[in-house]
Amino acid sequence: MLTEHISPRFVDLDSWSSREMIAAMYEGQLSAAAAVRGALDAIAAAADDAVAALRRGGRIVYVGAGTSGRIGVQDGAELPPTYDWPPDRLVFAMAGGLGALLQSVEGAEDDADEGVRTMAAAGIGPDDVVIGIAASGTTPYTIAALRAATAAGAVTVAIANNPDAPLFAAARHRILAETGTEVIAGSTRMKAGTAQKIVLNLFSTTVMVRLGRVFRGLMVHMQARNAKLRRRAVAMVAEIVGCAAEDAARHVDAADGDVKIAVLLGFGLAHREAVDLLSRHDGNLRAAVDEIAREPR
Repeated sequence: MLTEHISPRFVDLDSWSSREMIAAMYEGQLSAAAAVRGALDAIAAAADDAVAALRRGGRIVYVGAGTSGRIGVQDGAELPPTYDWPPDRLVFAMAGGLGALLQSVEGAEDDADEGVRTMAAAGIGPDDVVIGIAASGTTPYTIAALRAATAAGAVTVAIANNPDAPLFAAARHRILAETGTEVIAGSTRMKAGTAQKIVLNLFSTTVMVRLGRVFRGLMVHMQARNAKLRRRAVAMVAEIVGCAAEDAARHVDAADGDVKIAVLLGFGLAHREAVDLLSRHDGNLRAAVDEIAREPR
């Protein structure tokens, strides 16, 4: 496992100045980003497969231990506020339980049986998307969970930083971000963790865009539930409709904070017409706006 190897370049790291150490670690972060480039096709294929399952009502499931598990939880936890992804369509399978987010639970990652039980308890099925993350790609808990999810027919995605990782054999989609040795041997919260976060950012954002939760680079599926988000909603509606901020604010209020509905109100639809139009297009604002453009009112 390259992530565990000692790099000859850094054997005297503890004798370096702080500036020298930071420069070396910074270079490592850049190389972590570069390592993702070779995985872009695999990420795209996994995202397309995931979209098909999620359109059938499935859930996004993150599986991992330690740093990898925490990175997965971070990615998933940001989907509801950013894209209004339903919290009941998120599952976090963290070795050692969610308490392991704050305090390491030693030995939990070695419990393969618990990984299987977690998938069974979640009722994983063909409409679910299960993402297993492990820098080494050898974590028993994550491998067993992913293997069980694959057997249940789920869309499974393995993300690892070592080539030939056993985790890959357990999944339908295999995403390798080969980050190599760490500045501090085995400290995979560094290069490996950065690459994992980039992969998840690319994957989950692509999925949300493909599901129609983004329009013209704006997070239009967001719900304006606080003052900051309401200001953002008003700005988005004003930008898309091309109206004054006061008019956009009125549309946002009339739509109860639903940006997509507010946009359609701005284009002259009644509230019921807006709801029906979006429903016909599975909530896709671009398709709804295109229909309005073809059939001007």
